[in-house]
Amino acid sequence: MKFETPAAANPIDRMRVVGRAQTRIDGPLKTTGLAPYAYERHGEIENAAYGYVVGAAVAKGRINAIDTATAKAAPGVIAIVTAADVGKLGKGKYNTVKLLAGPDVDHYHQAVAVVVAETFEQARAAAGLVRVDYARGKGRFDLDAALKTAPLTDAEKPGKGEDRVGTFETTFASAPVKLDAEYTTPDHSHAMMEPFASIAAWNGDALTVWTSNQMIDWGRTDLATTLNMSKDKVTFLSPYVGGGFGGKLFLRSDAVLAALGAKAAGRPVKVAMSRPFMANNTTHRPATRQRIRIGATRDGTITAIAHESGSGDQPNGGPEAAVLQTQLLYAGANRLTSMRLAVLDLPEGNAMRAPGEAPGLMALEVAMDEMAEKLRMDPIAFRVKNDTQVDPKDPKRRFSQRQLVRCLTEGAQQFGWSRRNAKPAQVRDGKWLIGMGVASAFRNHMNMPSGARVRLGRDGVVTVETDMTDIGTGSYTIIAQTAAEMMGVPLDSVVVKLGSSAFPVSAGSGGQFGAANATAGVYAACVKLREVVAQRFGYNSADAVFEGGKVTSGNRSADLSRAAAAGELVAEDKIEFGTLDKTWQLSTFGAHFVEVGVDMYTGATRLRRMLAVCAAGRIINPQTARSQVIGAMTMGVGSALMEELAVDRRFGFFVNHDLASYEVPVHADIPHQEVIFLDEADDKANPMKAKGIGELGLCGVGAAVANAMYNATGVRLRDYPLTLDKHLDRLPAVA
Repeated sequence: MKFETPAAANPIDRMRVVGRAQTRIDGPLKTTGLAPYAYERHGEIENAAYGYVVGAAVAKGRINAIDTATAKAAPGVIAIVTAADVGKLGKGKYNTVKLLAGPDVDHYHQAVAVVVAETFEQARAAAGLVRVDYARGKGRFDLDAALKTAPLTDAEKPGKGEDRVGTFETTFASAPVKLDAEYTTPDHSHAMMEPFASIAAWNGDALTVWTSNQMIDWGRTDLATTLNMSKDKVTFLSPYVGGGFGGKLFLRSDAVLAALGAKAAGRPVKVAMSRPFMANNTTHRPATRQRIRIGATRDGTITAIAHESGSGDQPNGGPEAAVLQTQLLYAGANRLTSMRLAVLDLPEGNAMRAPGEAPGLMALEVAMDEMAEKLRMDPIAFRVKNDTQVDPKDPKRRFSQRQLVRCLTEGAQQFGWSRRNAKPAQVRDGKWLIGMGVASAFRNHMNMPSGARVRLGRDGVVTVETDMTDIGTGSYTIIAQTAAEMMGVPLDSVVVKLGSSAFPVSAGSGGQFGAANATAGVYAACVKLREVVAQRFGYNSADAVFEGGKVTSGNRSADLSRAAAAGELVAEDKIEFGTLDKTWQLSTFGAHFVEVGVDMYTGATRLRRMLAVCAAGRIINPQTARSQVIGAMTMGVGSALMEELAVDRRFGFFVNHDLASYEVPVHADIPHQEVIFLDEADDKANPMKAKGIGELGLCGVGAAVANAMYNATGVRLRDYPLTLDKHLDRLPAVA
C-alpha cells in the first residue's frame, strides 16, 4: 500500500477497539513468568552449553597473544573461541566497531574471547583463567580536551555539521536582551532490566538465534554479514524483549559469540552478558557540551537563536544530535545550529531513548527559562509568544499538526501554574524549598516501511504475523486492536505473532517510529484481506462493512468465518510512504510540568508532582501509551538527578558499571504522575492517523526538573546530573 495522500475516512475511524484502553494481552504471560525471554528457551533447546565472554582489560592497544591452555584444561570446558580461531569476520552496518577484538582493541571490555562450558559457573571460572598479553596504546578519553580540535559533523552529512538561516551573529550582537550559556550532559547507560542475551544453534550450515533485539531484520542482516554467510541461512527470533531503550537496536557481541561458540562446541550455546560487562561492552548515550545563545526584543520576540553541541564517539561513529529540536521548536528569523564530533576511545556511543532531543532539550528548555527571566516574562508566555506553525527554515512547509500552545496552556491550568511564585526561593513547606518548573516536549515522527501478514482461519480467528518486536511498549496489544478494528472482530478473536525473521519485515521498535508504522503495516495487510473476503462473498470490497464478526454489503450479510470455510485465507502487504513528510513537517509535541522540594539542610531534591500533556496523533491505546509516557518521565528524572557514567580518564572506561553505582530512579523517587493526551488525528502521518509517543514522554523532563529546582532555590544549575553537591553551598540561609 502506498501512502501518498492524506488519509481519508477509513475503518479505523470507527474507534470501537482502537483508541480504547486495553490491558496488554501479553501481560498474563509476563506476570506469571510464562513469556520466554532470550535466555529462557529451556524446553525448546536441548543440551545447551554456556558461554562466558572475556572482555578486553585495556581501552586501546593490541593483543600480542592469548594463552588459553589453562582455561581449556579447566573442568567442564568445551571450547574457547578468539578472533584468531575464526578468521576474518565481516562488520555489520549498524555497529560502529567490531564485536570481537583482535588483534586491535578499540575500547575497554570489547569482547576478546568466549569460553564455552557445561555450566555457567564452569564457563565463568575458566574465563578467569584466560591470559591475554596486551600492548597498551595511548587512548583519547577526555571529551573536553578532544572537542578543542574536533571538526564540524552531521549525522547524515559528515563534515557539514553547521546549519544557518539569516544572519545570526550580527542580529544576536544587536539584540536588546541576550543569553549566552553552556550546559553539559554526561554519558548515560541504557540500564534495561533484561541483559543482552542470546542462544545460538546450528543445523548444518543454517543458524537459529534466539536473542533480545529490537530490530529483527537489522540484526539478522548484520549477523549474517559478520559471519560471512547468507542471510537466508539465518533465523532470528525475539518475541519478547525485556527493555532496550535503543541499546538493543543493533547486533551486539552476545549473538555473535553465541553463534561462534555453538559452531566450535558442536551444540547450542547460550550467552548472557553480566551487568558489569554491559556498560562498557555495549553502547551508551554520549555526553554532550552545549552552548546556547538567544537574542530577543524586549517584548520577548526571539530574533536570533543558536545551539552548538559537541560529543564524542569511536572513529566512524556519529554525533549525539542535540541541536535538531532547536531547528524546529521556536520561531526566530536568524538561526545557527552546529555539531562537533570528537574521536574518543571510550565504548561506542549510539542511540538511547530519544537520541538528540533528550539531551538537547535538557539544555534548550533551561535556556528558554533563563531567557524568560531576563525578559521578566512568565516561562510559558515566552514559549507561547515564540510558537510557530511553520518550519522556521522553510516557512512554506507547515507542521501537519502542532498543538504545543494547547499543551502548555491546558497543562498550566491542570497543574495549577498560576500558584507558582515567579520569584525563586520564596515557597517553603517545613524544611523543604518548593518550586515549579515547565518545559516543552518535542520529538519528530518518522515514517518507515512496515509489512505484515494476516490470516483468517475457519474458526474466524484472525492471526497477524510481523517481525515487529515488543520491548515492553504494548506492540502485541495495539497490533491486535488494529486487526480487530479492521476485520470487525472482538479483540479475543485476534492472535498476534511477533519477533520472527520468518515474518514480513516491519519498522521495528525504536526511534518512536515503531507503533504507528507497524500498525499501519497491519492496516495495509488487513485491507488486502478484506478485499479477499469480499470477493469470496461476491461483495464490492469498497462498500463492505466488517463489524460484529460479520461482513455486510447492502442488504446481504454473512459471518466472517464463512469466507474461510474452504480453507485459511492469507493476505500480505506493507505500508510504503510517498513525500507527505517532505511537504509537511511531522512532529509530536508536549509539555512537562514538575513540582520539586529541595531540603534546605541537605540539598537533596525530591519530586512531588509531575504532569505530561502530549499531542501525538491518534492514541491507539491510552493505557499502554500512558505507561510509555510515565516510564519516560521516570527516565527523565533519572537523567536530571542521578544518572551519570563516570569516566576514568586515565584508563578509559566507565567506572560505575553496575546498578549499585549507576543510580536509576526507584519507586520511592517517583511521585504521582499524570498524563493528558490531546485529541488529535494526523491524516498526513499514515492511515492510522497516529504518531509515536514513547520518546516524547522523556523529551524535556530533565529541563522541567532543573527549572523547578531553580524556582525552589534560586540556584541555577547547568551541569547534569543535578546532584546536591552542586548547589548545597549556595542554598538560601536557613531561617
